Amino acid sequence: MLDLPTRRDAFYIDGGWARPSTGERIEVVSPSTEEPFGSTPAGREADIDAAVAAARRAFDAGPWPRMSLDERGEVLGRVVAYMRERGPLIGPYLSREIGGPMRMLQRGRDGSAFLIEASLASAKAIGLVQRRDGALGPALVRYEPVGVVAAITPWNGPLHLLMMKFAPAMVAGCTMVAKPSPEAPLDAYILADACEAAGLPPGVFNLVPGGRETGEYLVSHPGIDKVAFTGSTAAGRRIGEICGRDLKRFSLELGGKSAAIALPDASPETLASYAVPMGLAFNNGQACAALTRILVPRARQDEFIAALDAAVASLTVGDPLDPEIHVGPVIAERQRQRIEGLIASAHEQGARLIRGGGRPKGLSRGWYVEPTLFSDVDNAMTIAREEVFGPVGVVIPYDGGPEEAIAIANDTPYGLAGAVFTEDLAQGYEVAKRIRAGTFGVNNFVIDPLLPFGGFKASGVGRENSHEGLRSYTEVKTVTGIPPELA
Repeated sequence: MLDLPTRRDAFYIDGGWARPSTGERIEVVSPSTEEPFGSTPAGREADIDAAVAAARRAFDAGPWPRMSLDERGEVLGRVVAYMRERGPLIGPYLSREIGGPMRMLQRGRDGSAFLIEASLASAKAIGLVQRRDGALGPALVRYEPVGVVAAITPWNGPLHLLMMKFAPAMVAGCTMVAKPSPEAPLDAYILADACEAAGLPPGVFNLVPGGRETGEYLVSHPGIDKVAFTGSTAAGRRIGEICGRDLKRFSLELGGKSAAIALPDASPETLASYAVPMGLAFNNGQACAALTRILVPRARQDEFIAALDAAVASLTVGDPLDPEIHVGPVIAERQRQRIEGLIASAHEQGARLIRGGGRPKGLSRGWYVEPTLFSDVDNAMTIAREEVFGPVGVVIPYDGGPEEAIAIANDTPYGLAGAVFTEDLAQGYEVAKRIRAGTFGVNNFVIDPLLPFGGFKASGVGRENSHEGLRSYTEVKTVTGIPPELA
């Protein structure tokens, strides 16, 4: 019988299970029950040193970077098979670990292993060795692995976000040290198990959970060539400082405060059908790309509020393991308190509460927050500026036409995503071109895992997924003087 353990006692280093350097542990508490879910060892500097040394040996002297793409693909295919075999168990496991609703998690039936196949397809599509004609003759342009990668991932979509880094890094021929969030370290072990079962060469993938200090030590480690990080903008700035000092490559996928823009001719029902499920209800509101600012023409504000309120009222809150539930708990009590503080600030600054604003009745256990909607919000209010990371959305009215809506949407330090709703597709596309965000929908909103994802401004540096994501794990080398037939 397949099983996904909830207690782990070792790190995965150099192709095997390594004893921790200390007895410190990370205790994982389920957000829906407030009861212990499991635990892992807590990594310290000595554990990071061992993991980086193993990854360094595997990159500098091991077979992985020197294998052909097909050879790496064969090994990675076994990782995919392992993950798919355990796919039905992964969603419920994650739901207990992070409180994510099964309504969302059950869509990822293979633990996001499909991203490996997507990265292999990208490598074949772009060609890791290209023949080019230069001004002085033919040449080869090679996309070679960047080296040893530090992958640091958050708690809100831990396994998927780790796979977004693992897949392109492995396909490119890199080696990796992964440090998952201390709130959600357990699911990363599923990937380590898959690497062991697949026969990934020693040191190619290494796993050491730990806290913030351990993460900073990993980022600063001289054996690391690239840092791939998903998390807060504040932490991303710190990583950027360290990598800039050391001239390390880095990619950062950070926060967001995305806008859903209703132009004057938009349908309130269409807007609500995207802005609520992909906004305040998107992973319990704990999604960096969530549509949390809803811009509507003031003259039609009441119509839009009615449609949005009805959509919020239809949301069910409760046990995230129930596939009929829309909204589960937030990750921790400290996060709930922070959200409640932001809700209080909205009241103090004059926003009008439409629905929610408290804790759901009948849920005495679990860190739940009512799905909450405010209207009459000014874009200068704290609730419109800060990333709430909870089930809270705000309606911001505007008086002019598209020009004013565009200005408000862009008036944010972030630039991750957004959407526009209109009956005029040409006008919608013009708006899309002028919003400074990395992913944008016209009359829809999707985060497509086979397309590039990342942000403008304080939402990050670089892109993940697709060809662009794969290239970020490579260095480009130009080779002249070699006949193309030798490539």
